[in-house]
Amino acid sequence: MAAPAPAQHREAEEEAEEMAGVVKLISAEGFEFFVDKKAAMVSNTLRNMLTSPGGFAETREGEVRFPEISTAILEKICQYFYWSLHYSSGKETAEFPIEPEITLELMMAANYLDT
Repeated sequence: MAAPAPAQHREAEEEAEEMAGVVKLISAEGFEFFVDKKAAMVSNTLRNMLTSPGGFAETREGEVRFPEISTAILEKICQYFYWSLHYSSGKETAEFPIEPEITLELMMAANYLDT
């Protein structure tokens, strides 16, 4: 009989399971973006929505609707999630490109998403 896994190992397994999968993000216009859950977790707001106990619809269904965020802005946010994952180690850096005409709307969405 195998010895039970240490608490740290179980926690790491639970966290890996929690981060696995795909999340559907839906813009104000109804456009759907499918992103890796690990990428979505860049946002503290999404992390809380998708991992909170209590049976929230977002947790159960793995989808989040954003009635106030346009498709173009949500697309840029999804790009940022992947960019952030890629450069989070700090070993290499690159500037994240933001078009000047979307700066204000993007900043408001990023503030809401705590990204």
